[in-house]
Amino acid sequence: MCNSIQSYLKVLVTALATLMLYTAPTLAASKAEIDRDARAALHTLYSNNVIAKTVGNKAKGILVFPSILKAGFIVGGQGGNGALLKNGKTEGYYNTAAASYGLQAGVQNYGYAMFFMTDAALAYLYKSGGWEIGGGPSIVIVDKETAAAFGKSMTTSTLKDDIYAFIFSQKGLMAGIGLQGSKITRIHPK
Repeated sequence: MCNSIQSYLKVLVTALATLMLYTAPTLAASKAEIDRDARAALHTLYSNNVIAKTVGNKAKGILVFPSILKAGFIVGGQGGNGALLKNGKTEGYYNTAAASYGLQAGVQNYGYAMFFMTDAALAYLYKSGGWEIGGGPSIVIVDKETAAAFGKSMTTSTLKDDIYAFIFSQKGLMAGIGLQGSKITRIHPK
């Protein structure tokens, strides 16, 4: 009996996670809402992180996901919408989504910004119909430890990687945030 309940719960959680991931683009906020939230999140990131501002000044484009919802109990999912900013203007709108399986339980909200440092990395984003992080351009996740390692030595001449990603505004109770395996897809909100 206990095995059948566990199996039922796994199927239910999988179905809910799948529903959340695949309906996220259709439940997308308006262009104005995504723009407002992305710009506000980037402004907050710059205010709290000098290194992010340094990287942003050199970036060819910045893909900002202001709010990613991650939830799971054994099976989990995460998703959210964002905007690609280039030279201060919005170039397009994107959705990020991922599914996971394993020892996990909780709900968390966070944001992240990806700074595209090369024309080739930005071109990869444009041409890919659905880009899965981990395949394609190299990405450096800049967390507290990485930022401390860069310290004051991070300058526009030392930025050698294709993309730098900054995770920010973490709220909730769930261990760990990973971008590996997230799929980024262009969307067309109203």
